[in-house]
Amino acid sequence: MSEQQTQQQARGVVIVGAGMAGVQTAVALREGGFTGPVTLIGAEPHQPYDRPPLSKAVLLGKAEDSAFDVDFEALAVELRLGCEVTGLRHAARELDTEAGPVPYDVLVIASGAEPVTLPGTASVPGVHLLRTLDDAERLKPVLGRQHDVVVVGAGWIGAEFATAAREAGCAVTVVEAADRPLAEALPAEVTAPMAQWYAEAGVELVTGARVAGVEPGTVVLADGRRIPAEAVVVGIGARPATGWLAGSGIATDPNGAVTADAHLRTSLSGVYAVGDCASFPSARYDRRLLVHHWDNALQGPRTVAANVIAELAAAGPVGATAAAEPPEAYDPVPYFWSEQFGRFVQYAGDHADADALVWRGSPADPTWSVLWLRDGVLVALLAVGRPRDLAQGRRLVQAGGRLDRRLAADPSVPLKAASS
Repeated sequence: MSEQQTQQQARGVVIVGAGMAGVQTAVALREGGFTGPVTLIGAEPHQPYDRPPLSKAVLLGKAEDSAFDVDFEALAVELRLGCEVTGLRHAARELDTEAGPVPYDVLVIASGAEPVTLPGTASVPGVHLLRTLDDAERLKPVLGRQHDVVVVGAGWIGAEFATAAREAGCAVTVVEAADRPLAEALPAEVTAPMAQWYAEAGVELVTGARVAGVEPGTVVLADGRRIPAEAVVVGIGARPATGWLAGSGIATDPNGAVTADAHLRTSLSGVYAVGDCASFPSARYDRRLLVHHWDNALQGPRTVAANVIAELAAAGPVGATAAAEPPEAYDPVPYFWSEQFGRFVQYAGDHADADALVWRGSPADPTWSVLWLRDGVLVALLAVGRPRDLAQGRRLVQAGGRLDRRLAADPSVPLKAASS
């Protein structure tokens, strides 16, 4: 065994969070050659699992679970499951957990996000969230009995659950406080046509309606309307699961997200943050991004692992050589997808500062795309049933590709051919 390997084995990396970001960080550390101790702590008792299938295959009983195909024993990764982390004492380099303190040399925070709850509904029977495997298991019999379901929130998760509930034969009403679906995610001209998707699927969409309360069997709206509901599913957003960091001294934003730097390092030395719980500065978009989507939890760990390995190597006998290697920056093109109402919806980029919007096809058609440009450069796109547009457009966003707007507006022209 080399001197460097001996040095690495004396140092431990502890990862808080056994979701996609945490698991991929552990895998990337091993793939990067790190041989020291790696401990993965998860609050849930289940074998680490992937979340997207929860609102589809698992919920509909088409799959028992969605456990990651990772051999943790072969990777020599210690799993501590069903173990909630309650605090961080960085001066001592220790985590507080229900099972006692856990020391670390390097800490990776990958604690994810937690769903926003509907005030006053914690003790009301029949009110559900859909974030965990246990949530999906509680909802499966609801769909099996074909209950009348009210979904609160017409965002991504609300639309996906409504899709599954209709497939199961439930009567579904979706209540949204805004005047259209996906109001916080996309501009009105893009999302307004999506309201028709609900009607086509036999889902009643009630917009501009705030929920005043939930009683057993009934959702009460602020205007006095009462909607019968044998089950209520709340999908009104998520926030970083970082409450356990209170008093730790780690920098967070007003929403609770850990404010990591471009290398996913936090304000505390030797502590990194990745996935849904952390924001990062994007040079590409000249602003800080908080991305609550699967691809961010897949890609970010590679950067974290590379930088952790470099940091630990720099502290060892080959420190001078390792220190010469610049830390790896993280600046991805954000990407996510959603399957809803028989459509495959994909988005890449960030359209917040776009100054032009270009349609490729009509939203009345089965497939179409929308492009966002800034100074003629493609910065984001939404593709409905057009995966080739998404693949080509994502590469153009990555490259900062400029588009010929006339060609780009023709859906028969490949996007790569519209690049000028």
